[in-house]
Amino acid sequence: MQFVWESNGKLKGDAEVEKLTLRALRVNYSLSPKEVADCLGIPQHTLLSYEEDSSEIPIQLANDLANYYDISLDSIFFGKNSDLKQKFKNKNNR
Repeated sequence: MQFVWESNGKLKGDAEVEKLTLRALRVNYSLSPKEVADCLGIPQHTLLSYEEDSSEIPIQLANDLANYYDISLDSIFFGKNSDLKQKFKNKNNR
């Protein structure tokens, strides 16, 4: 999947896709967890943990990730991936 960005740093395209998970961003850029973690100066297990549940991510790290991926904070999904999956499952079952 290729993402297209508007000049203001927001995701362009399908209105259903409002926010991207941290994992989706990393995978879209073809980066390994180690590459991102090393660049940000955090342990790889910390990054992987926040990719599963970013609901309590420190604001500085959230900003660092947004800057790293060159995306606005409001375009990133912060929360539990399981909650996001459930939201889409419920939406598709209507």
